[in-house]
Amino acid sequence: MLARSLPYLLATALVALAGCQRGSDGAFADPARTLANAGESGALVNRAPRPEAVVPPAERTEREIDWRPMDLTDGRAWIGCDPDYAAEGDGEPLANLGFTAIWHGVADCRDEGRMRLRYRGKINAEFTALMERVSEIATIQGVHGRILDIDSAGGMIEDGIRAGDRMAEADWTIWVREGAVCHSACVLVLAGGDMRLIAGDIGIHRMMRIDSEATSRAELNRELREVHALTEAYLERNGAAVTVADLMMTVPNRSLRLLTGDELYLFGLTGPNAVEDDLDRIRLGRKCGESFVQRRDRFFRAFDNECTALAGEVDQINACGLALRRRFGFPDAACPSDSPLSEYN
Repeated sequence: MLARSLPYLLATALVALAGCQRGSDGAFADPARTLANAGESGALVNRAPRPEAVVPPAERTEREIDWRPMDLTDGRAWIGCDPDYAAEGDGEPLANLGFTAIWHGVADCRDEGRMRLRYRGKINAEFTALMERVSEIATIQGVHGRILDIDSAGGMIEDGIRAGDRMAEADWTIWVREGAVCHSACVLVLAGGDMRLIAGDIGIHRMMRIDSEATSRAELNRELREVHALTEAYLERNGAAVTVADLMMTVPNRSLRLLTGDELYLFGLTGPNAVEDDLDRIRLGRKCGESFVQRRDRFFRAFDNECTALAGEVDQINACGLALRRRFGFPDAACPSDSPLSEYN
């Protein structure tokens, strides 16, 4: 449960940040912006279809992880155990995507029971392999608190879908921290997270097929129609709005539409994942009882109203949450690890 309670605490920083951007009428002061595309990766689609990359989880058969040697050529990754990146930095660099390198990187975090994977680079097959392999090793070693701290200008649509589906099965929190971006295909990765904490820019633009041979609008539309349908299905099964797929067909590729905080909320790309939240309620109802679930809901409503109104300082929000936790009788004696802010137990 650490993987879910820790993200909820951290996500309050986003809510506080959003509160600072709202006017007196509760609406965001800054409208959506369309900028010249500052990213280098774009929203790319493979010329040849790769159906194995976008098969929904429920339709996939179990398979072993492919541990063939692989380097990160279009990105860099670090593994750290402390969420406090301001004090602790990004962690230790991950030399490659081999079993030994990942095993030792994750092993350092076993005592903490949580890890932060920092990634800067493109969304591609290497990134998908990174998320798949780190998830597998973290499960084997019992590191259940998992944060993806991402900074990416985009990349391949199919790999964004594939990585997001893998992450949805592995309890990941996603950060886009201040100074970082998540553009284009990276936006699809957000849909796969259990919890999303966003302080950087989130941007969308039109997808484009690699080495397209289209000579007319109709031909270009036919090329992208199948991928658009796959993107819609992916967003839907992960609790995000299919509107995102439409934006990826309408915003010019040379531009970048930055999403507002209100849009991120409405599109289901920030805060708790709606699908995962429903699964949590079902699981906790069975394990801890309905009264526990109701008390937990009341805690989080109070947390949103009282703690996220602070000035955005994470330590202030933490102190507020811990004081509020006592008011609602947490940590619960029967279910301490499932109680709010259980990382402080």
